[in-house]
Amino acid sequence: MPHVYVSNADSGDISVLHMAPDGSLRLQSTVSVGGNLMPMAIHPNQKVLYAVRRSEPMAVARLAIDPVSRDLQLLDETALPASMAYISTDLAGRFLLAASYPGHQITVSPLAADGTVGPVQQVLATGPYAHAILPSPCQRYVLATALGGGELMVLHFNAESGQLTQAASWAARAGAGPRHFRFDPQGRWVYLLHELDGTVDVLAWDAAQARLSLVQTVGILPPGFTGKPWAADLHLTPDGRHLYTSERTSSTLAHFTVDAASGRLTPQGHTSVETQPRGFAIDPSGRHLLVVGQLSHHLSRWALDPNTGHLDMQQRIAVGQGPNWVEILA
Repeated sequence: MPHVYVSNADSGDISVLHMAPDGSLRLQSTVSVGGNLMPMAIHPNQKVLYAVRRSEPMAVARLAIDPVSRDLQLLDETALPASMAYISTDLAGRFLLAASYPGHQITVSPLAADGTVGPVQQVLATGPYAHAILPSPCQRYVLATALGGGELMVLHFNAESGQLTQAASWAARAGAGPRHFRFDPQGRWVYLLHELDGTVDVLAWDAAQARLSLVQTVGILPPGFTGKPWAADLHLTPDGRHLYTSERTSSTLAHFTVDAASGRLTPQGHTSVETQPRGFAIDPSGRHLLVVGQLSHHLSRWALDPNTGHLDMQQRIAVGQGPNWVEILA
């Protein structure tokens, strides 16, 4: 059965939830790590969960995932040079990639066969406020955002050494604030969420040329929105047919359908969710969407209709204080 991991920034712990075949959740355990816990990533071997502490001492914690119960056991920590807003691994699970918002840098750390994190082996300076970092589906590149620098960087990735070298950069509109991004399942498009102006850019991805080109820009803000946009996260369903974004000022998710041929988005409306939805996730079946409220201290589960993409509230469960990141293990 799937299991869900939620990092709680204010209580410094990780909530472990069991998901039944019908999607219903129950809190299984809570693991204390300490400090301001935020970004997480699951190793491709599904045996290790990584969680970053953004307060001193800044580090990435390695937690073993029990093969039967899926509970977590804290194994060790490895120091990081700055507060990391995002982590991921390369597709082979040999390197940990991290982006630092206050440190204006991205880093690469080697991973041993058992998932142990080695000392940082490379630090690259970025434009202001690096925010997200992910490998490309072809494993030849790593992409990373600089929110204040207004760019999506493309870096050559040496899968053997882990070395990153600059390849290209795509410049966003002034004041947009590129934050999180996702590749579509076929690796043809990149969907880039902008925190500051509340938009999503659809970018065509040419892996042969390491080139990004703008296809479309759509807004994510609900009707009648007032205040300052504060976009947070975005995810596609596993089949690539639906895309959702979260916005913290309005505490809403925006829903878009995806055209399979062009990658273009069609708005389908908004759903009010937990207060300040910094993070959310879609389960591997594509039938459940889980969203946490950083100010509500709860997780809510929504049934996701795979045909229409409509969301229907099913369950609400208390987690730790300041939940912000959700990972789902199939």
